[in-house]
Amino acid sequence: MIITAENLNMFCPFKHRFTTNNVLIIKMESNLNLTINGIQHIGVPVTDIEVSQQFYTRLGFSKVMQAPFTDNGGTGTCVMMQRGSMIMELYQLPEAGLAEIRSRRNGHIDHVAFDVDNIDKAYNAVKEAGFNIIEPEPVFLQFWKNGCKYFNITGPDGERLEFNQVL
Repeated sequence: MIITAENLNMFCPFKHRFTTNNVLIIKMESNLNLTINGIQHIGVPVTDIEVSQQFYTRLGFSKVMQAPFTDNGGTGTCVMMQRGSMIMELYQLPEAGLAEIRSRRNGHIDHVAFDVDNIDKAYNAVKEAGFNIIEPEPVFLQFWKNGCKYFNITGPDGERLEFNQVL
């Protein structure tokens, strides 16, 4: 099939036009007609599902679901941990897939940000609980109208968890 400007609309949800030298220029539509209600869950591949469950339980999450899944002929485990409206999906691949997860230097979620009302209280509570905090104190950024403050901790598989207060 030859794709022309006329039939490209069937295959591509972008605005487009051809120039005189037949180069296709693609522009993303600015308003996608899709409702996104918020983060449904954040998926984190883990190497020890029990250690990770204990870690997130210490942060106030509760296990709301556990189910097996099949991956490359083996059985893995998926656990959904919930705190309020936040859900973290922890999944452990079958043994054959764990070597790749263990060897990652990047590729884990960069960070998941939790919204907090008082960054200083959150920092003190996390520090007192003995979590591995990356920053020596909450950091100010000139984001949003009045800025924000944040700090990060690391989880058992190197995932970075950010606590953030928009000021």
